[in-house]
Amino acid sequence: MNAQTWALLPLLITTATVVAGMIGIAVRRAHRFTAMLTTAGIGLALASLAPEWFADDSASIAVTGLLVVDGIARFAMTLILITTLGVLTLCPAYFSGYRDNREELYLLIGVGTVGALTLATANHAATLLLGLELLSLPMVGAVAYTVDRPRSIEGGVKYLVLSAAASATLLFGVALIYAESGSLDMEALATAIAGAGLGSPLVTVGALMVLAGIAFKLSFVPFHQWTPDVYEAAPLPVTAYLATVVKLGAFVAALRLLHAGVGSASPLIVSAIVVLALASMLLGSLLALKQTNLKRLLAYSSIANFGFLAVVLALPGHSAVRAAGVYLVGYMIASLGIFGVMTLVSSPMGQRDHEDLDQYRGLFWRAPFRATVLITMLLSLAGIPLTAGFIGKLAVLAVGVKAGQWWLVGGVVLASAIGVFYYLRVVNALLTASETVPERDAIVGGWGRRVSGAMLLLAMIATLWLGVFPESLFTMGRQLVFP
Repeated sequence: MNAQTWALLPLLITTATVVAGMIGIAVRRAHRFTAMLTTAGIGLALASLAPEWFADDSASIAVTGLLVVDGIARFAMTLILITTLGVLTLCPAYFSGYRDNREELYLLIGVGTVGALTLATANHAATLLLGLELLSLPMVGAVAYTVDRPRSIEGGVKYLVLSAAASATLLFGVALIYAESGSLDMEALATAIAGAGLGSPLVTVGALMVLAGIAFKLSFVPFHQWTPDVYEAAPLPVTAYLATVVKLGAFVAALRLLHAGVGSASPLIVSAIVVLALASMLLGSLLALKQTNLKRLLAYSSIANFGFLAVVLALPGHSAVRAAGVYLVGYMIASLGIFGVMTLVSSPMGQRDHEDLDQYRGLFWRAPFRATVLITMLLSLAGIPLTAGFIGKLAVLAVGVKAGQWWLVGGVVLASAIGVFYYLRVVNALLTASETVPERDAIVGGWGRRVSGAMLLLAMIATLWLGVFPESLFTMGRQLVFP
């Protein structure tokens, strides 16, 4: 097996898993078999990455001119596959009571993962756009999967229309840059964006359109309006996937476009990113303050968190990229843990998930393990010390201070302070005994429940371990380098 084939093995195995799942469904529908097949395939894809982690951090393997496997790709693929495995552990429990076909959901998640892996290795505009569509289009079906819920159909239509508009904007922006530069590889696009200015109107308009398309995928303000509605409409495992893998794939694409080969974008683009970052951090945090729906609260929290991550898009150097990696690890684990707990107390047999804050009031006294996991993950998102989330925010603040971006540093501090308030409001509800008898928590399927519980336990241990011993986080971050 040559180096190129070995480097692309995770993508090839994931694609083969999707094909095998399609054939299996065509032969005989079996929810448990399809779930185990998909989980095993993603696990095998993750295992095939192990040798890559012992390779030279700066080693780059080009597969034609379309794909490249470098430090960024290795880190992103590992995090994508681990997070996808976490989401897959939630699906059997959540859909154990669903009376319609369940198997296609695993195909949608598998195809989305192929798109995310393609984005992680994209080295050309063609693979960038292909990866975005492979990641976005399956999520339209996944959001609308529970067709007995009218709001799921509404959420799927919203995501389809707005995602298509964002993709078209990004495509037209790439076309404008190509008209000026004559090249479509990622390094040429990044170099063109770095030179955007008033002297090159085509490139400038194109760069701003590309930034707008990426900003939609990452829910930056003012491109965030779809996020609360779609998060609320989607089944909980799909919401978890949207909040983690979908955004991770888009963020890696943004890193390549704004950092690859040149260090930082032009002052005009940097100024636009600073505005997006500040608006996302502050508006996302302020809008989360008044939410009593936990899904919508987490949607606005996600907007604020990727506002924090936008800080590194505006800053040059490998240290900023590595800080993004440290932050992403903590955010992915915390998001999986929170949505995992919500999944275990919800069921699609009802008309709505357990998402209102009052439904979680006193959860600690009814289900102490689930509540403990949820509290730990909320504290991590809030950036409380001894959690992975605290280390991530510290890393982002450090690169902001080093670069002298005091507006961004101030925004991170202020938004984090606001975040502590609304996260602790949820923690308070979990610990406060309810004066009324709450609606009974859902009892989900046995084997699916055990698998989800094991994932939650591992996520909580990882969050605390990385918060107390952060050296391993920064060791992982060293993979995040451009050749």
